[in-house]
Amino acid sequence: MNSQSHETDRNSVPAHVAIIMDGNGRWAQARGLDRSEGHVEGVNTVRKITEEASELGIKYLTLYAFSTENWNRPQQEVDMLMHLIGIAIERETPDLIKNNVRLTMIGDVERMPAEALERLRGCISRTAHCTGLTLNLALSYSSRWEITDAVRHIAADVAAGRLKELDIDENIVSAYMATKDMPDPDLLIRTGGDMRVSNFLLWQIAYAELYFTQTHWPDFSKEDFRNAVAQFKGRERRFGLTGEQIKASQTPKKTV
Repeated sequence: MNSQSHETDRNSVPAHVAIIMDGNGRWAQARGLDRSEGHVEGVNTVRKITEEASELGIKYLTLYAFSTENWNRPQQEVDMLMHLIGIAIERETPDLIKNNVRLTMIGDVERMPAEALERLRGCISRTAHCTGLTLNLALSYSSRWEITDAVRHIAADVAAGRLKELDIDENIVSAYMATKDMPDPDLLIRTGGDMRVSNFLLWQIAYAELYFTQTHWPDFSKEDFRNAVAQFKGRERRFGLTGEQIKASQTPKKTV
């Protein structure tokens, strides 16, 4: 591939990919392993997919790492996950810096154990200067929590006179979302076989392309990720318009 075609290919990739990383526990159980082994292997997949997203020129990668509903899992599994997330992020920080990857996170993170949260914030601080891929972890996150939190802050600003009720539109609401500093996802991937969005980025994925796969997250490879991106490239994104309107807008105008 020559440099010009490579650049064209990078320009056609989604700017923001969001992933529901599902199937760690079932992957482990199918192999007679403890569920925790699936989560450990899932961390290795996070590393591989982050590397591939960076290589493809994707600017934002949001991973659904832990939902607010996950707090209802057995305490032993929750404690293990929190410990694993903190340890893994601290371990990966040097490579994130080396690869120019910036870490961010969204969610009701004050619910997280102090040790894990301290490790995460340390990595966020150390990678803040990076200008390549933004790796955004959704931790203790749910979309209904996020929307409720946004509504609460909007109401407070209206009450305080900082915002006029009649000025509230979609752009204003988006500005109160946890993802206000990044574009909405172009592509949502879910591994593990389930075909639902599970309270993830409900406001932001209004026009995202959806990609579901039976592959459990620990088995999700770089090639699988590239295939999902390739399928995205082949879809026509109309945003409420007709196919004819889209084609007309893409046809170069003749000059006189």
